[in-house]
Amino acid sequence: MTDPVDYFGAPVAASYDDDSDLRFSEEHLALESGFLAELAGERGRALELAIGTGRVALPLAARGVSVHGIDLSEAMVARLRAKPGGAEIPVEIGDFSTALAGVGLEGEFDLVYLVFNTIGNVASQDGQVATFANAARHLRPGGCFVVETGVPGVLWAQPDHRYRVFSHTDAHHGIDEYDPVTQLMWSHHYTRGEDGSYGRNSVPFRYAWPAELDLMARLAGMRLRERWEWWDRTPFTADSESHVSVWEKE
Repeated sequence: MTDPVDYFGAPVAASYDDDSDLRFSEEHLALESGFLAELAGERGRALELAIGTGRVALPLAARGVSVHGIDLSEAMVARLRAKPGGAEIPVEIGDFSTALAGVGLEGEFDLVYLVFNTIGNVASQDGQVATFANAARHLRPGGCFVVETGVPGVLWAQPDHRYRVFSHTDAHHGIDEYDPVTQLMWSHHYTRGEDGSYGRNSVPFRYAWPAELDLMARLAGMRLRERWEWWDRTPFTADSESHVSVWEKE
């Protein structure tokens, strides 16, 4: 595996929490943190891979769960540190596919979670397999690994299965580009500045089908426990465009 690239440096971190996505709303965060807290158990211990600015970690910690984190971006973690309660959350700076949360913490967590399509930021199959192995490495027997990600959007792309427009507003144009042969994709964001010009930011991903993620879990010694379309436990169906999957360590 090649060394990971930090696509969430200072320019992205500065405005990350300004996102209008519903995942940043208080109502949604109450729903998501409640789902995770049930799995962690009362006064349980949870590890967030790609903890970032603490969008999920802080509401989860407020429920009494002991939260740790791993993140590659020092700029994102600095934003977490600046928030009330953020300085109390232990965070290891490093690649979450291989880094340890801390000395002596292998097998100590009730819950490991990776949300908001971030498994796709690991842009190789080897890296994704390593991520599942690292999650299992941190879990106690019976502990759970949760991943929230989209069903590959190539299903809804235009007939050549190469492009899909996911955002089209005056301020932002978002286009996903797919390579069905390699399962690589790029999210292209064109954002309009105050002067009316557009700047482009492109981030690589690797998309994976739920069945492929299930196999990665099996290789890491985990089995699928449940899968939902969303955090409210909407049933997962053939029409679902996202999934929240829970694997349990054997």
